[in-house]
Amino acid sequence: MTRPGTRPAPTRPPLTRPQLTRAAPTGAAPTGAAPTGVAPTLPWLPLPAAPPPGDGVAAARPDPQRTRVTTVLIVDDHRIVREGLRQFVIEVPGVHRVITAASGEEALARYDAERPDLVLMDIQMPGLGGLEATRRLVARYPQATVLVLTAADDRENVATAVANGARGYLNKDVSHEELCAAVATALAGEDLLAPTLRRAMQSTASTVRSVDPATALTERELQVLRGMSQGKSNAEIGRSLFLSEDTIKTHARRLFRKLEVNDRAQAVALGFRRGYVT
Repeated sequence: MTRPGTRPAPTRPPLTRPQLTRAAPTGAAPTGAAPTGVAPTLPWLPLPAAPPPGDGVAAARPDPQRTRVTTVLIVDDHRIVREGLRQFVIEVPGVHRVITAASGEEALARYDAERPDLVLMDIQMPGLGGLEATRRLVARYPQATVLVLTAADDRENVATAVANGARGYLNKDVSHEELCAAVATALAGEDLLAPTLRRAMQSTASTVRSVDPATALTERELQVLRGMSQGKSNAEIGRSLFLSEDTIKTHARRLFRKLEVNDRAQAVALGFRRGYVT
Protein backbone atom coordinates (compact mmCIF):
# COMPACT_ATOMS: atom_id res chain seq x y z
CA MET A 1 0.00 0.00 0.00
CA THR A 2 1.40 3.37 -0.99
CA ARG A 3 0.71 6.73 0.41
CA PRO A 4 -0.98 9.33 -1.73
CA GLY A 5 1.49 11.38 -3.75
CA THR A 6 4.30 8.80 -3.52
CA ARG A 7 5.72 6.79 -6.42
CA PRO A 8 5.69 3.07 -5.94
CA ALA A 9 9.18 1.46 -5.56
CA PRO A 10 10.35 -0.35 -8.68
CA THR A 11 10.33 -4.07 -8.46
CA ARG A 12 13.52 -6.04 -9.25
CA PRO A 13 13.56 -9.50 -10.68
CA PRO A 14 14.64 -12.13 -8.14
CA LEU A 15 18.28 -13.14 -8.23
CA THR A 16 18.84 -16.61 -9.56
CA ARG A 17 22.04 -18.65 -9.28
CA PRO A 18 23.40 -19.64 -12.69
CA GLN A 19 23.23 -23.32 -13.37
CA LEU A 20 26.40 -25.07 -14.53
CA THR A 21 25.89 -27.64 -17.21
CA ARG A 22 28.30 -30.33 -18.24
CA ALA A 23 28.53 -31.33 -21.88
CA ALA A 24 27.98 -35.00 -22.51
CA PRO A 25 30.50 -36.89 -24.65
CA THR A 26 29.56 -37.19 -28.31
CA GLY A 27 27.55 -40.26 -29.07
CA ALA A 28 26.99 -41.40 -25.49
CA ALA A 29 25.02 -40.22 -22.51
CA PRO A 30 26.86 -39.93 -19.24
CA THR A 31 26.04 -42.44 -16.59
CA GLY A 32 23.42 -41.12 -14.18
CA ALA A 33 22.55 -38.27 -16.50
CA ALA A 34 19.90 -35.90 -15.21
CA PRO A 35 16.44 -35.95 -16.82
CA THR A 36 15.88 -33.85 -19.90
CA GLY A 37 15.34 -30.21 -19.08
CA VAL A 38 17.11 -30.41 -15.69
CA ALA A 39 20.64 -29.04 -15.57
CA PRO A 40 22.97 -31.42 -13.73
CA THR A 41 24.96 -30.00 -10.84
CA LEU A 42 28.65 -30.59 -10.20
CA PRO A 43 29.43 -33.15 -7.51
CA TRP A 44 30.56 -31.84 -4.14
CA LEU A 45 34.27 -32.42 -3.56
CA PRO A 46 35.57 -32.16 0.03
CA LEU A 47 38.76 -30.17 0.69
CA PRO A 48 41.76 -32.23 1.80
CA ALA A 49 42.13 -32.42 5.55
CA ALA A 50 45.04 -30.60 7.15
CA PRO A 51 47.83 -32.96 8.25
CA PRO A 52 47.98 -33.60 11.97
CA PRO A 53 50.74 -31.90 13.96
CA GLY A 54 54.06 -33.64 13.53
CA ASP A 55 53.02 -35.57 10.40
CA GLY A 56 53.28 -32.74 7.88
CA VAL A 57 56.28 -31.78 5.76
CA ALA A 58 58.64 -29.43 7.60
CA ALA A 59 59.27 -26.05 6.05
CA ALA A 60 62.52 -25.91 4.10
CA ARG A 61 65.31 -24.08 5.89
CA PRO A 62 68.43 -22.69 4.23
CA ASP A 63 71.43 -24.95 4.65
CA PRO A 64 74.33 -22.84 5.98
CA GLN A 65 76.82 -25.22 4.37
CA ARG A 66 75.23 -24.69 0.97
CA THR A 67 74.89 -20.94 1.27
CA ARG A 68 78.46 -20.40 2.49
CA VAL A 69 80.80 -19.14 -0.21
CA THR A 70 84.45 -20.19 -0.09
CA THR A 71 86.74 -17.44 -1.37
CA VAL A 72 90.44 -17.54 -2.26
CA LEU A 73 92.56 -14.37 -2.58
CA ILE A 74 95.56 -14.49 -4.95
CA VAL A 75 98.22 -11.80 -4.38
CA ASP A 76 100.88 -11.28 -7.05
CA ASP A 77 102.22 -8.23 -8.85
CA HIS A 78 102.23 -10.02 -12.24
CA ARG A 79 98.84 -10.08 -13.91
CA ILE A 80 99.60 -13.15 -15.99
CA VAL A 81 100.46 -15.08 -12.83
CA ARG A 82 97.28 -13.95 -11.09
CA GLU A 83 95.08 -14.96 -14.02
CA GLY A 84 96.85 -18.29 -14.47
CA LEU A 85 96.48 -19.20 -10.80
CA ARG A 86 92.84 -18.06 -10.85
CA GLN A 87 91.98 -20.54 -13.62
CA PHE A 88 93.53 -23.40 -11.66
CA VAL A 89 92.20 -22.49 -8.21
CA ILE A 90 88.58 -22.03 -9.34
CA GLU A 91 88.61 -25.69 -10.40
CA VAL A 92 89.33 -26.89 -6.84
CA PRO A 93 86.20 -28.58 -5.41
CA GLY A 94 84.56 -26.34 -2.82
CA VAL A 95 86.02 -23.07 -4.12
CA HIS A 96 83.28 -20.67 -5.26
CA ARG A 97 85.09 -17.34 -5.73
CA VAL A 98 88.63 -16.28 -6.59
CA ILE A 99 89.64 -12.64 -6.11
CA THR A 100 93.02 -11.02 -6.76
CA ALA A 101 95.31 -8.25 -5.54
CA ALA A 102 98.44 -6.81 -7.14
CA SER A 103 100.30 -5.68 -4.00
CA GLY A 104 100.59 -6.22 -0.28
CA GLU A 105 98.67 -3.02 0.42
CA GLU A 106 95.81 -4.10 -1.83
CA ALA A 107 95.83 -7.54 -0.24
CA LEU A 108 95.25 -6.07 3.23
CA ALA A 109 92.42 -3.90 1.92
CA ARG A 110 90.75 -6.78 0.08
CA TYR A 111 91.02 -9.04 3.12
CA ASP A 112 89.39 -6.37 5.25
CA ALA A 113 86.48 -6.17 2.79
CA GLU A 114 86.12 -9.80 1.65
CA ARG A 115 87.51 -11.97 4.51
CA PRO A 116 88.62 -14.77 2.14
CA ASP A 117 89.13 -18.30 3.43
CA LEU A 118 92.62 -18.63 1.93
CA VAL A 119 95.32 -16.21 0.75
CA LEU A 120 98.01 -17.17 -1.78
CA MET A 121 100.69 -14.50 -1.19
CA ASP A 122 103.67 -13.83 -3.43
CA ILE A 123 106.85 -13.08 -1.48
CA GLN A 124 108.64 -10.77 -3.91
CA MET A 125 106.51 -7.71 -4.67
CA PRO A 126 107.34 -4.00 -4.95
CA GLY A 127 106.21 -1.82 -2.09
CA LEU A 128 104.81 -3.86 0.76
CA GLY A 129 106.22 -7.33 0.13
CA GLY A 130 104.61 -10.64 0.91
CA LEU A 131 106.57 -11.26 4.12
CA GLU A 132 105.52 -8.01 5.78
CA ALA A 133 101.99 -8.22 4.36
CA THR A 134 101.66 -11.71 5.86
CA ARG A 135 102.89 -10.49 9.25
CA ARG A 136 100.44 -7.58 9.32
CA LEU A 137 97.57 -9.71 8.07
CA VAL A 138 98.02 -12.48 10.64
CA ALA A 139 98.62 -9.95 13.42
CA ARG A 140 95.28 -8.31 12.57
CA TYR A 141 93.41 -11.53 11.78
CA PRO A 142 94.98 -14.49 13.63
CA GLN A 143 92.54 -16.87 11.94
CA ALA A 144 93.80 -15.95 8.46
CA THR A 145 95.18 -18.81 6.37
CA VAL A 146 98.13 -17.73 4.22
CA LEU A 147 100.29 -19.72 1.81
CA VAL A 148 103.28 -17.85 0.40
CA LEU A 149 104.28 -18.21 -3.24
CA THR A 150 107.92 -18.30 -4.26
CA ALA A 151 109.79 -18.85 -7.49
CA ALA A 152 112.58 -20.83 -5.81
CA ASP A 153 113.18 -23.00 -2.79
CA ASP A 154 114.21 -20.00 -0.67
CA ARG A 155 114.37 -21.45 2.82
CA GLU A 156 115.23 -18.20 4.56
CA ASN A 157 112.26 -16.26 3.19
CA VAL A 158 109.96 -19.22 3.68
CA ALA A 159 111.11 -19.65 7.27
CA THR A 160 110.50 -15.94 7.86
CA ALA A 161 107.04 -16.21 6.32
CA VAL A 162 106.20 -19.18 8.54
CA ALA A 163 107.48 -17.24 11.54
CA ASN A 164 105.17 -14.39 10.47
CA GLY A 165 102.16 -16.69 10.52
CA ALA A 166 102.03 -18.38 7.09
CA ARG A 167 100.73 -21.96 7.06
CA GLY A 168 103.22 -23.01 4.40
CA TYR A 169 104.48 -22.22 0.94
CA LEU A 170 104.17 -23.23 -2.70
CA ASN A 171 106.63 -23.03 -5.56
CA LYS A 172 105.16 -21.31 -8.59
CA ASP A 173 106.27 -24.19 -10.80
CA VAL A 174 104.11 -26.81 -9.07
CA SER A 175 101.85 -28.92 -11.23
CA HIS A 176 98.12 -28.33 -11.57
CA GLU A 177 97.38 -31.38 -9.41
CA GLU A 178 99.82 -30.30 -6.68
CA LEU A 179 98.34 -26.80 -6.61
CA CYS A 180 94.78 -28.08 -6.29
CA ALA A 181 95.80 -30.54 -3.57
CA ALA A 182 97.62 -27.81 -1.64
CA VAL A 183 94.65 -25.43 -1.81
CA ALA A 184 92.25 -28.17 -0.68
CA THR A 185 94.59 -29.09 2.19
CA ALA A 186 94.90 -25.49 3.35
CA LEU A 187 91.12 -24.95 3.15
CA ALA A 188 90.71 -28.03 5.34
CA GLY A 189 92.66 -26.20 8.05
CA GLU A 190 95.93 -28.12 7.77
CA ASP A 191 99.39 -26.58 7.62
CA LEU A 192 101.23 -26.99 4.36
CA LEU A 193 104.97 -27.22 3.95
CA ALA A 194 106.99 -28.96 1.27
CA PRO A 195 108.20 -32.28 2.72
CA THR A 196 111.87 -31.42 2.15
CA LEU A 197 111.53 -28.07 3.89
CA ARG A 198 109.52 -29.57 6.74
CA ARG A 199 112.19 -32.22 7.36
CA ALA A 200 114.94 -29.60 7.21
CA MET A 201 113.15 -27.38 9.72
CA GLN A 202 112.37 -30.27 12.04
CA SER A 203 115.93 -31.54 11.94
CA THR A 204 117.50 -28.15 12.61
CA ALA A 205 115.01 -27.34 15.35
CA SER A 206 115.44 -30.71 17.07
CA THR A 207 119.23 -30.87 16.80
CA VAL A 208 121.04 -29.47 19.79
CA ARG A 209 124.14 -27.74 18.57
CA SER A 210 127.22 -27.16 20.61
CA VAL A 211 127.63 -23.41 20.73
CA ASP A 212 130.81 -21.59 21.59
CA PRO A 213 130.10 -19.34 24.60
CA ALA A 214 131.71 -16.50 22.68
CA THR A 215 129.01 -16.77 19.98
CA ALA A 216 126.06 -17.54 22.25
CA LEU A 217 123.31 -14.90 22.15
CA THR A 218 122.69 -12.96 25.32
CA GLU A 219 119.18 -12.59 26.72
CA ARG A 220 119.02 -9.01 25.44
CA GLU A 221 120.10 -10.08 21.95
CA LEU A 222 117.43 -12.79 21.98
CA GLN A 223 114.84 -10.15 22.91
CA VAL A 224 115.98 -8.01 19.98
CA LEU A 225 115.84 -11.00 17.64
CA ARG A 226 112.30 -11.85 18.76
CA GLY A 227 111.28 -8.25 18.17
CA MET A 228 112.67 -8.51 14.64
CA SER A 229 110.68 -11.69 14.04
CA GLN A 230 107.53 -9.75 14.95
CA GLY A 231 108.31 -7.17 12.28
CA LYS A 232 109.11 -4.38 14.74
CA SER A 233 111.46 -1.57 13.84
CA ASN A 234 114.51 -0.79 15.97
CA ALA A 235 112.63 2.13 17.52
CA GLU A 236 109.64 -0.08 18.37
CA ILE A 237 111.91 -2.73 19.90
CA GLY A 238 113.63 -0.04 21.92
CA ARG A 239 110.34 1.30 23.28
CA SER A 240 109.22 -2.20 24.31
CA LEU A 241 112.53 -2.82 26.11
CA PHE A 242 112.90 0.77 27.43
CA LEU A 243 116.13 1.19 25.47
CA SER A 244 117.27 3.76 22.93
CA GLU A 245 117.23 3.00 19.22
CA ASP A 246 121.04 3.27 19.09
CA THR A 247 121.35 0.62 21.81
CA ILE A 248 119.08 -1.70 19.83
CA LYS A 249 121.24 -1.18 16.74
CA THR A 250 124.31 -2.15 18.76
CA HIS A 251 122.67 -5.38 19.94
CA ALA A 252 121.53 -6.09 16.38
CA ARG A 253 125.07 -5.74 15.00
CA ARG A 254 126.38 -8.10 17.66
CA LEU A 255 123.78 -10.79 17.00
CA PHE A 256 124.35 -10.47 13.23
CA ARG A 257 128.05 -11.10 13.82
CA LYS A 258 127.40 -14.08 16.10
CA LEU A 259 124.92 -15.65 13.70
CA GLU A 260 127.14 -14.82 10.71
CA VAL A 261 124.30 -13.12 8.79
CA ASN A 262 124.02 -9.83 6.95
CA ASP A 263 120.51 -8.57 7.65
CA ARG A 264 117.33 -8.96 9.71
CA ALA A 265 115.66 -11.44 7.37
CA GLN A 266 118.59 -13.83 7.53
CA ALA A 267 118.81 -13.46 11.30
CA VAL A 268 115.11 -14.22 11.78
CA ALA A 269 115.24 -17.20 9.42
CA LEU A 270 118.26 -18.69 11.18
CA GLY A 271 116.77 -17.92 14.59
CA PHE A 272 113.60 -19.74 13.60
CA ARG A 273 115.49 -22.80 12.43
CA ARG A 274 117.64 -22.91 15.55
CA GLY A 275 114.69 -22.49 17.86
CA TYR A 276 115.60 -18.99 19.08
CA VAL A 277 112.32 -17.71 17.64
CA THR A 278 109.06 -19.65 17.94
